[in-house]
Amino acid sequence: MAYSNLILIAFFFGVGIKIVDRAPFQPFSANMNEERPNPNKTMIWALADDRAGNVSQCLGVADALGCSYEVKNITYGILAKLPNALFGGSLKGLDKASREIIAPPWPDVVIAAGRRTAPVARYIKKQNKGKTFLIQIMYPGSKGADEFDLIAVPNHDRIPKKLNQLQITGAPHGVTQGKLVQARAVWENRFAHLPKPWTALIVGGTTKNRPFTNEMAQNLGKISNDLAKAHGGSLLVTTSRRTGNAALALTKEISCPSFIYQWGDDGENPYFGFLALADNIVVTGDSVSMVCEACATSASVYIYAPEGYAAPKHAALHEELYQVGYAQPFSEVMQRWERPQLNAAEVIADEIKKRLDII
Repeated sequence: MAYSNLILIAFFFGVGIKIVDRAPFQPFSANMNEERPNPNKTMIWALADDRAGNVSQCLGVADALGCSYEVKNITYGILAKLPNALFGGSLKGLDKASREIIAPPWPDVVIAAGRRTAPVARYIKKQNKGKTFLIQIMYPGSKGADEFDLIAVPNHDRIPKKLNQLQITGAPHGVTQGKLVQARAVWENRFAHLPKPWTALIVGGTTKNRPFTNEMAQNLGKISNDLAKAHGGSLLVTTSRRTGNAALALTKEISCPSFIYQWGDDGENPYFGFLALADNIVVTGDSVSMVCEACATSASVYIYAPEGYAAPKHAALHEELYQVGYAQPFSEVMQRWERPQLNAAEVIADEIKKRLDII
């Protein structure tokens, strides 16, 4: 049977055909929530899909509300690759198991992030006869956007503002002061042998059409190493899956006292420890999440984004962060400076609280 015919049959009969085009995703479990007081008994669902960035943003907002909530782990079928306009408010993009868990009793509030969750959220509201308050993080597309009660749109996406939109700086995430305090307690003694100041070097890597080259890695490693030596301090280095072979080029440049954790290393990931304890953070500008998480800390933040490396939207975010004072461009000069802390999840949660009497 032709592939196109299979798609049509699946679409019209609601058959979920699952394909796997990425490494298996470990879903979040509903029992991962810390039960919090919810005096008004508001039922809140957080839709968690297979994209870690979406899940982080969604759960970051849910946590910031300070209420109990339930995580609905959803997995997509092949139809999810089609445009949202074909679905309306439906579950056609989900696999069979996920369709079965989207069932009554229907929630009062749904929090979701990313384009592919939008039809699911709209379906829930439709089944609940319009009584569910829908919060969508990131613009879901114009079709059906008016069905959402609140859409959190990053300024750097440059989406024309509408009445149901909340413009935010950066992206929400799960880096809270509470988690940083916990991480500090866990990691401080492990870094105690390293001279201060501590500079965290948080390295992403290659993105679509924008490589992180060995030359970039060498440059970043050398300048960071020289700065740490000049200040008599140390580097706390972590790389990601996308760093690839450039990780070796970067670490070869590091001769100062350091703690290096590379992608794939055994042992506990020190990422939250780095965020909690660093006096300075140098972060590559390829990831909105990494940049915004760095800006949620009390460290001085420097963004490494040589010309041509950052996508236009990322570059727009960097400029906004520079203008507001959350970060500075990375250079061969580093000095401690005070700045405001960024947490878009709290901004979104505050807006939800204004619109709903949930706490």
